[in-house]
Amino acid sequence: MMDRRIIGYATVGGFFYGGMYAYIAGTPFAYIDYYHISPQSYGLLFALGIAGIMMANQVNARLVKRVGGDQLMRLGAVMAAVAGIWLLVDSWSGLGGLAGLVAPLFVFCAAAGLIIANSIVGALNSFPTVAGAVSALIGALQYGTGILGSGLVGALADGTPRPMALVIAAFGVASMLCAFWLVRSTPQAQKEPAQI
Repeated sequence: MMDRRIIGYATVGGFFYGGMYAYIAGTPFAYIDYYHISPQSYGLLFALGIAGIMMANQVNARLVKRVGGDQLMRLGAVMAAVAGIWLLVDSWSGLGGLAGLVAPLFVFCAAAGLIIANSIVGALNSFPTVAGAVSALIGALQYGTGILGSGLVGALADGTPRPMALVIAAFGVASMLCAFWLVRSTPQAQKEPAQI
């Protein structure tokens, strides 16, 4: 089970989950307490992230057979890393105010539509004879990094959105590095459509 590909797929999705849980833990404070928006408006901004995931899922479904799950997963990981760095710059500089958080967080959330399904299917397609163990490893890593991501936002809290941005950027970059360094596409893996 300690194969480079399985660790790669598991960590691409796992690190991304850490960033997503940081987003879930950090945005109520950043939006409601720091930027003083209403709870109702927070709900709309949170829904915007979900809309981004849905749009990216549609793109993934249309392109996966032609482009390949690994390539789309890498594109999503690049999106997550770029959005995380963009968020970090905006949160430290104050650039764009509230919109300076909403825009990169929308891009970060949308990356889920390219990363999650493709990382899970890539891992399961690579090791179909031990699918149960692979599924358990991926699930444990996703929830483990999720706990770590949300915990770090709380531990680093300083009264600004910066800790959330720092954690999201770190996990986004880690996801991207794993997508390129640990997952080596094979011709068979590239032709496998992501179906969940």
